[in-house]
Amino acid sequence: MLKKTIFCPVLLAAALSACGINPVTKEREFQFVSQDKEIQIGQQNYSPARQSQGGDYILDTELTRYVQQVGQKLAAVSDRPDLPYEFVVLNDSVPNAWAMPGGKIAFNRGLLYELHSEAELAAVLGHEIVHAAARHGAKGMERGMFMQGAMLAVGLATRDSNYANMVVGGAQLGGQLITSKYGRDAESEADTYGMKYMKLAGYDPAAAVTLQETFVRLSEGKRQDFISGLFASHPPSQERVDENKRTLAELGAGGEMGKQVYAEKVSKLMATKEAYKAYDEGKAALQKGDADKAKSLAKKAISIEPKEARFQELLGDIALTQKNTTEALALYDKAIQLQPDYFKPYVQSGIALFNAGKKEQAEPFLKKANALLPTAPGYALLGQIAEGRGETSLALQHYQLAASSDSDIGKEAAGRAMRIDLPRNPGRYLPSGPIADDTGLVYAAVQNNSNVAVGRVQVRMLQYDNRGRLVNQSRSMLITGGIAPGARGTVATSVRIQDQAALQFFRVVVEGAELAR
Repeated sequence: MLKKTIFCPVLLAAALSACGINPVTKEREFQFVSQDKEIQIGQQNYSPARQSQGGDYILDTELTRYVQQVGQKLAAVSDRPDLPYEFVVLNDSVPNAWAMPGGKIAFNRGLLYELHSEAELAAVLGHEIVHAAARHGAKGMERGMFMQGAMLAVGLATRDSNYANMVVGGAQLGGQLITSKYGRDAESEADTYGMKYMKLAGYDPAAAVTLQETFVRLSEGKRQDFISGLFASHPPSQERVDENKRTLAELGAGGEMGKQVYAEKVSKLMATKEAYKAYDEGKAALQKGDADKAKSLAKKAISIEPKEARFQELLGDIALTQKNTTEALALYDKAIQLQPDYFKPYVQSGIALFNAGKKEQAEPFLKKANALLPTAPGYALLGQIAEGRGETSLALQHYQLAASSDSDIGKEAAGRAMRIDLPRNPGRYLPSGPIADDTGLVYAAVQNNSNVAVGRVQVRMLQYDNRGRLVNQSRSMLITGGIAPGARGTVATSVRIQDQAALQFFRVVVEGAELAR
């Protein structure tokens, strides 16, 4: 009872100090993430998240400016116009859009194909602005902290399946932020207040109703690209359509639709749609092992849009699978020249050079790739390069970063890291303790919880009294003969005990270990 009396007021005080007013709904809520922290999180994760989703679409800067202008027009009438909003078009054919804390918003090229007016564009952007303004992403993080005590970063499944689950380090948080599913209340708020922002900015909120109706039809048709994109985090429903109709009745229809201006702004994008369709089909063909078909589709894409870096990159991937390193490097270089700020041609160049035995030449490409988007392949190969130079501490850092990804490369890197770290920190991998046989003879036992075989292990037995004071210790002893992964090794001491309860006064310390040769 005493503990409860002390603890509860402290917990209550902490909770009350974290209360705040939601800037959109004006309701009281827990707010453990400050506005400064929201902005910091968005700024830190915006760039790597964009890298992992195909990179920025740079071939039509006028289109990007247009999306930014519409976005800023809506942001200016939002409930948090002071956030540092940013809007970008991503080079991804999957129809999707997402928002990060702090007003960092992305709109996929693939979703622009599906819209028919500026008002529909405003409906999507307004919806995402509300997610940022109403702290929906921040609240999701707060729920995680409240229930678990910490934010858990999850592996980001990138749109490029070659790098699925390979993002590592702090950049993993971006994957959690943009793939989190919002609850029904958050989606309802984003619809309702997004339509209000549309009205305030001069757009016809009726577009939000017709757009949701379209999404419902597409979901019923199970169109796979929408299901894997927008619908994964923003599931449509007739209930949402009906709610939007009620909101429209309150706001009143009327305002700018902007069908003609939208058609003009996306005309260049629409003119190259077949190029990206061929590219997407080419990637799929390569993943199935049909290099000839992939090459034909890549060349078709280039004939329509020769300035797209992704198309040259695909040809590079094809050459790399055919072990034509020189051709692959030349094609990756073309991709880099066309778009110098995208990670993949750098990491692929590094892989090609490393496999060709040109490790020193590979290193700057891998470092550049990791600066743009840290990945398991980048860090795993940098680890091998460092280890080959005898820089084991640096190699260990690289391997440990690579090991944070849920991938085969990450698992291999974990094994390499363990081989370096285990001799330095044997107790981390080799838990130990005293055991006794039927005669009372005490043994020092060591369990190998690593995935590598261990050779000799050096241990020492410590004995304490019932007050926890050290009263005796053995000389260093060796467990020889090796300990396989998952197995246990022992060495006998000269100590005998009367009953098993006496083991509580003994402790085994692992002082050193060697890897099996």
